[in-house]
Amino acid sequence: MKPPYPSVLENTPFNIPSNITYALVHEWLTPKATGGSELVVKEILQFVDADLYALIDFESTNPHSYLYQRKIGTTFLQNLPGVKGGVQKYLPLMPIAIEQLDLRHYDVILSSAHAVAKGILTTPQQLHLCYCHTPMRYAWDLTFDYLHQSRLGQGIPGIFTRYLLHRLRQWDVISANRVDYFIANSHFTASRIWRSYRRRADVVYPPVNIDRFTCTANKEDFYLTVCRLVGYKQVAPIVEAFNLNGKNLVVIGTGTELQKLQQIAKPNVTILGYQPDTVVQDYLARARAFVYAACEDFGIVLVEAQACGTPVIAYGVGGAAETVLDIRSHPDCGTGILFPAQTTAAILTAVATFETYHQQFQSELIRTHAESFAAPVFRSQYLSLVDRYYQQWKLGTQTRAGRV
Repeated sequence: MKPPYPSVLENTPFNIPSNITYALVHEWLTPKATGGSELVVKEILQFVDADLYALIDFESTNPHSYLYQRKIGTTFLQNLPGVKGGVQKYLPLMPIAIEQLDLRHYDVILSSAHAVAKGILTTPQQLHLCYCHTPMRYAWDLTFDYLHQSRLGQGIPGIFTRYLLHRLRQWDVISANRVDYFIANSHFTASRIWRSYRRRADVVYPPVNIDRFTCTANKEDFYLTVCRLVGYKQVAPIVEAFNLNGKNLVVIGTGTELQKLQQIAKPNVTILGYQPDTVVQDYLARARAFVYAACEDFGIVLVEAQACGTPVIAYGVGGAAETVLDIRSHPDCGTGILFPAQTTAAILTAVATFETYHQQFQSELIRTHAESFAAPVFRSQYLSLVDRYYQQWKLGTQTRAGRV
């Protein structure tokens, strides 16, 4: 299946030869994997004529997927029991599996990585560009959260789990050295790449489908949060804050914390559980403000809320600090309020501050800011870096071969 554009370079001013062959490597492709990293894969395939590879693939047989009937290369993990429900259960095998993909016949390897995709084996004659969504979180930043929340982190199994994560970190650093150039999805991620791998990364924000959302100036009297209901998303402090201030809050999402949140929520907090995209879009457009307390590497939903002209109240660390303009610092074009800690008290203060500034927010300006993260912006910046990296790599290859 060919993309709508003949190749990565035709009809563009770039200098890469048109006969270059591309492989795009991602971690897993399943109906449940619909996050920001999958959106990046989908967008790249719109303008790069690349063959696609992954640890597992259940999308090419999914008639509702844009990848339906596409030829996708996979690994031995594809045939293991229960893998469709989540390949993470085979975490110890993932590094070995990704190394078994034989991509020697491609000129350029493009990886979209949040776990092991960057660990593909290449030759000196191949250029490897990695778009990194995050260094492997359960091996680095979320190690202790994972150990404390999982039964495998306790007792005798915990010793083996800690050893496994130790070896996984070692492999992760080694595999980072197989990448010629890193691209990060935010400056926050770029700093984490440097801390984990001591590798520099340019930043290209991921594409957000702005056109799916309608900018609405007339907001209703409720706040909204949308995310997976798991511990690190910090939804509980949001619910507790609205329990105290009595304002209306709607929570959309499902996950391991759903029952806990239902138990602590007071009548002014409505927990809807999972909702289809059309319902989420409707709530995003009507909400008085969108509230978010997680630390995200980028946080596409924050931009989606702004695409609806909806102000954002967010924890001011990570991607939110790059995508949300605090109105106290940007009085003429503010898009939200940033708060300094993932606590009930900080959220309470942020909501009260938002109410103080509420009349100053302009939906049209919020929407305009969101448009700076639209797909065409990603496409232009990504292609420019592909071209620049290729020219640098080609020159370096020629120099090492004594031809320059």
